[in-house]
Amino acid sequence: MTLTPLASNNAVDDDPRRYEHLSIIRLEDPGAVARAAKARRRHPGLKAGRQNFIVAADHPARGALAVGSDPVAMADRRQLLDRLQIALANPAVDGVLASPDIMDDLLLLGALDGKLLFGSMNRGGLAGLVNEFDDRFTGHTAAALEALGADGGKMLTRICLGDPDTVATLEATARSIDSLAERKLIAMVEPFLSVRENGRVRNDLSPNAVIKSIAIAEGLGSTSAYTWMKLPVVAEMERVMAATTMPTVLLGGDPDGSQDEVFATWGAALALPGVQGLTVGRTLLYPADGDVAGAVAAAASLLHHTTELLEN
Repeated sequence: MTLTPLASNNAVDDDPRRYEHLSIIRLEDPGAVARAAKARRRHPGLKAGRQNFIVAADHPARGALAVGSDPVAMADRRQLLDRLQIALANPAVDGVLASPDIMDDLLLLGALDGKLLFGSMNRGGLAGLVNEFDDRFTGHTAAALEALGADGGKMLTRICLGDPDTVATLEATARSIDSLAERKLIAMVEPFLSVRENGRVRNDLSPNAVIKSIAIAEGLGSTSAYTWMKLPVVAEMERVMAATTMPTVLLGGDPDGSQDEVFATWGAALALPGVQGLTVGRTLLYPADGDVAGAVAAAASLLHHTTELLEN
């Protein structure tokens, strides 16, 4: 299956050399990444009553290149950067969640002005790896995120009760939460109860399993002051959201249903207390019809923005 081309209203330059300047900068002036980060205009800040929209682009660093039935949909970095820039150009998109390589490309492209930045911290649990649950922290560090002027870091926290590597991942996650909190940076924790079946890792998306994963994840680290949850949209989301007082963003994953069906479930979940917004990647960057701009706009329309203030 070939990659779905971008729709005509997502016009980009298809010159195969269009990102060659990034290679030249990396070769001749690698310090340009740090300068771009320092010069970048920051996001105005998080507010109660205003849900945030963050585009996720950290899948390739874990070897997860598939979208739907296409096993290498995310393999072409030029296509991915095209799609990310289309998404980030929508003013309703607040920011990006990315691995260091993609974050650096976007900084050099000047695509992150006024955006929230979340770095992907643990990418060592490669998709299909024999010890996938030993999800080591091989990406952004808290110190690196602070130097970039980022807003926080995200950590995938898969909990397999039958795999001894889980305890090492939990310990590393706790240390990273503490390291981020010391710098007043958000720790976006993405927990799952997971199992290995027929050589593949499967996340248990039953409500009880998601609730149990939340209970474990929100207790990690010596403080939860800067901890957020990043949770899948599952059945009984009211009961799921009752399991935490932490700000929560909803993840998109790689759903099987139609776009309308997926957006309907997101819309219902976004209306729940404690939900701070969406953090979605493949569903919007690689929509079935190729219309990235349209998919992003449709998702943005689901967000709630109110002027109500929290009462003391």
